[in-house]
Amino acid sequence: MVLQDLSARNRRKLERERTDAADDVHLNDTPSYGGSTSIEVSSFVSPRAARPRILVINDDARTRETVVDYLDDHDMRAEPVSSRDDLARHCGRSEPDLVILDKGLGDENVLDLLRRIRSRSDVPVIMITNDRCDETDRAIVLELGADDCVTKPFGLRELLARVRAVLRRRETARLAPPRDPARGRCRFGGWQLDRRSRRLTNPDGAPVALTKGEYALLIAFLNAPQRPLTREHLLQAIRVHEDVFDRSIDVQILRLRRKLEADPSAPRIIQTERGVGYVFALPVELQ
Repeated sequence: MVLQDLSARNRRKLERERTDAADDVHLNDTPSYGGSTSIEVSSFVSPRAARPRILVINDDARTRETVVDYLDDHDMRAEPVSSRDDLARHCGRSEPDLVILDKGLGDENVLDLLRRIRSRSDVPVIMITNDRCDETDRAIVLELGADDCVTKPFGLRELLARVRAVLRRRETARLAPPRDPARGRCRFGGWQLDRRSRRLTNPDGAPVALTKGEYALLIAFLNAPQRPLTREHLLQAIRVHEDVFDRSIDVQILRLRRKLEADPSAPRIIQTERGVGYVFALPVELQ
């Protein structure tokens, strides 16, 4: 009768806690050498145990619970974090698969918290910024180590899509065999770049000449495919080459697009990430 009187949200939370507890441990009925019943981590992987574990860091209870409930309803194991003690407890259990960072905790602002997370772990972080953040603010967030940035107001469906995209890239990188990218080949959309010979060939197999600056810019993109890169980051990548005289990264991007894109006015490979910079939209395969 009590359960029937609970709201839908509370019912979901109860079911989540019960299932998560069952996923974490199971009772082994075989007595241990000491004669007592032992508790061990289950070797059985249930469907819920396989769900990615997401920490939602926000000191606003309503927003936090809304995001947690939505992710939980879409096959994510979302856990709310509202304090430093909460964060320490959740991270002490095991490293999460992803962190959604909206606000700081206590007197620690959100950028300091991002620095602290990044100094201790390479867990993917999606930062949520307010609508007052300009391009410079978003660039700082990405340069401090966030994997993606979402600006308020945002839709939960968009947030879910970004979470899935970051987790997908993470899993692809984890499963990829270790390689030395500086000595191998990169393939993308039928194109191939041999980094040893610095030779670029188009999908028809024809060579395409690159200046030193264009090559450096392409390498910067290939090292971080499908990830937004700021203009400052890209400009720094090409400044080391003495033949790069034009300081405008937009001009350099246009020159590279003319060599890679079928229609540079409607680019499909190097796309503009509004408010941030540019993103190399194709997946990159290392050989």
